[in-house]
Amino acid sequence: MPKNDNMLAILWMLNSGGKITAKQMSEKLEINIRTVYRYIDALCASGVPIISDAGHNGGYSLLNHFIRAPLLFDMEEKKALLHAAMFAKEAGYPMSEALDNAAAKLKMYSNQEQENTLSRHLAGFEVINRLGPPSIQPVLAELEQAVASGFSVEINYRTGREEHAKNRVIDPYGILYWNNKWYTVGFCHLKNEIRSFRADRILTIKRTPRNFKRDEAFSAREFFMQNLLPDLAGKEGLTSVIIGGRAEALDDLCMHWFLGHHLKERTSCQAIFVLEEQSVQRYVPHLLLSYGKSIQVIEPQSLKDRLVAVAADLMEYYQL
Repeated sequence: MPKNDNMLAILWMLNSGGKITAKQMSEKLEINIRTVYRYIDALCASGVPIISDAGHNGGYSLLNHFIRAPLLFDMEEKKALLHAAMFAKEAGYPMSEALDNAAAKLKMYSNQEQENTLSRHLAGFEVINRLGPPSIQPVLAELEQAVASGFSVEINYRTGREEHAKNRVIDPYGILYWNNKWYTVGFCHLKNEIRSFRADRILTIKRTPRNFKRDEAFSAREFFMQNLLPDLAGKEGLTSVIIGGRAEALDDLCMHWFLGHHLKERTSCQAIFVLEEQSVQRYVPHLLLSYGKSIQVIEPQSLKDRLVAVAADLMEYYQL
């Protein structure tokens, strides 16, 4: 066995938690006991805190379990980490440089055969996403620090409805990635309530000397999803939307992030959704128009009328 492998094997023996003698090491590794002493000296010289106890019950051990976690990954673990890194980079992960360094280390500590195997798996694995603007990277990095350290930030933020941005101080409780966009959820001191903010709409961000403490039971994910897709159970005035059409078109509708949440029943030729009337009139027509003749609204009549009105408005707009 090569010298480096023997030294690593000795390190793992020492990390087992109990004492082990040089004779036991030499027998397990099938090497001369003097060689064991040289390897132990080399490990000590490199900074490994090895304790030597003399006497009848003596032996070698590591100080306070020097190695607290496995430092080696098998091939499946390396492949999974590198694939996950590709997803993170495509999502606009803010610490991309550190991610590249970590991926390089995984490849560095692989032999030539392992590196070739990893290269083959990476070459056939692609992630395509819509990258956000480069300016979002420092914003996400600052938000991540604020969430972890518990300090408030002052942001210049422009909503989708406002022409001009406003300054506001927020306590970021968490950051999350949803539907190709990054968000932060936190307490807004301007509105005096918890809100969510799109990271790409934050024009500037800076730390403040103010600190906050987040409720440990609070979940940014649950808050965000509850506001995005509220639970309609028990609400009155709900409308059933019955849609027929081709199976593949209905499958796509049922997997839509909004409509899929309100799916009540699905058969081979129909899908039934239960929604608030406001959503039926305001959002659903625009979602359905892109499906053309591959689907057909069966009920309610008010949705059919609204589809006609929206289509007519578009025709008039483009005929001008």
